[in-house]
Amino acid sequence: MELPVAVRQALGDSAAGVSLRDVSQAGGDELLRMVLLSDEQGNLQAICRQGDLLDINALNKDLGRDLRVMKQRERVRVQERSGLAELPALPSLTGWPTVVDSRVDEQASVALMLGDQDLCLVMPGDEFRTMTASAERRAFAVAPDTIAVNLDSPEHDRDQLHSAIRRFTTLRIQQRLEDTLELPPLPETAQRIIHLRVNPNAVMGDLVDVVESDPSLAAQVVSWASSSFYAAAGQVRSVHDAVSRILGFDLVMNLAMGLSLGRALKQPQDHPEGYVDYWQQAIWQAQSAGILASMMPRGERPVFGLAYLSGLLHNFGYLVLAQVFPPHFKLVCRALEANPHMDSSLIEHYLLGVTREQIGAELMQNWGMPDEVCLAIRNQKNPGYDGPHAVYAKLLWLGRQLLIERGVALGAGEEVTAEFYQSLGLDAQKVERQFDELVHNKDSIMAMAGMMSQ
Repeated sequence: MELPVAVRQALGDSAAGVSLRDVSQAGGDELLRMVLLSDEQGNLQAICRQGDLLDINALNKDLGRDLRVMKQRERVRVQERSGLAELPALPSLTGWPTVVDSRVDEQASVALMLGDQDLCLVMPGDEFRTMTASAERRAFAVAPDTIAVNLDSPEHDRDQLHSAIRRFTTLRIQQRLEDTLELPPLPETAQRIIHLRVNPNAVMGDLVDVVESDPSLAAQVVSWASSSFYAAAGQVRSVHDAVSRILGFDLVMNLAMGLSLGRALKQPQDHPEGYVDYWQQAIWQAQSAGILASMMPRGERPVFGLAYLSGLLHNFGYLVLAQVFPPHFKLVCRALEANPHMDSSLIEHYLLGVTREQIGAELMQNWGMPDEVCLAIRNQKNPGYDGPHAVYAKLLWLGRQLLIERGVALGAGEEVTAEFYQSLGLDAQKVERQFDELVHNKDSIMAMAGMMSQ
């Protein structure tokens, strides 16, 4: 196969020294990526190893700039001008100023991606260094294996949270977490729902009373029940009608809980480009957890309501992060944009020393939420977690992977093994079909999320 004309021209005299190779055959450290950045001073392209974390905050400090990843529409224009679906790490394709991470110069050979062709071009490292001799060299990338995310030691969470607080607020005196974080108390509606959950004698009328005491929540419940997602027969006239005839006790309890807690914190104004709305993520994960729970063998099946609630609240730490560390939340957003191939927990641990999962679980525990939910939120990024109530965390992890595989942008995906399905007693093919159907009905998910965000 011949090289694209634009690539051949960008290589110039170096074209003779390159070879084509299947991407899967390229060494992990050989592959490079080029990230297009911009600020008020102009455009810049940064080149680093494909698997490394591009620390855009460190680069900005080093250069004295306020760069962020170029918006998608602008990147598309650049690609269209070059006639390429993706831009390989060749500075001369755009002619913009370029900065190369110093780790790249340590490579004996480098491989440059050629878009969607599953091919890369390989050249000697010294050839690449000659070709990019006019580019600045800076140290702005970090190998992910040097970032030790705390996935399985929750006993250290409190220390890490306080360490992060001291780091960013210069706080020197240990205080109770809820005072330090200056978070609002558990909303009254949520408190009443928790009391209902632990009351074995609670009946539908008790829940209706709680919902009706909050006019906004009552309107939401009636709207959910009236939506096309549930295809209810006849008009929904009251909260009682919505609970008894359409939604059911557990679903209303968990939706009301998720909505009440979500309102306790403001939605952040800043977010990474391409970020899926908080409530869309919540509904996607709640529906996924519910589907997977209901497909498990009857004797091993977790409580549907707790699985659903875990999904609704899985990303609550994102809201907490935005409120607790507002200036540094911006840094996290920019780093997520620059490193879409990396999981958020890796980036957050690198920048803050703590992850949204740790923060969210700690707050849920302080608020007295069920252990199943707290542990699911804390361990949702750790498929190897095998402690108490592990099934809930595993359902969140699996649901995320299945959604990402189908184009729902919830972060970096991981491979799901046959053994993982077996550990949950799930039939992989049946699960795949159910998720194909779920994503096919995405308009209903969007509609439900829209109701939650009103």
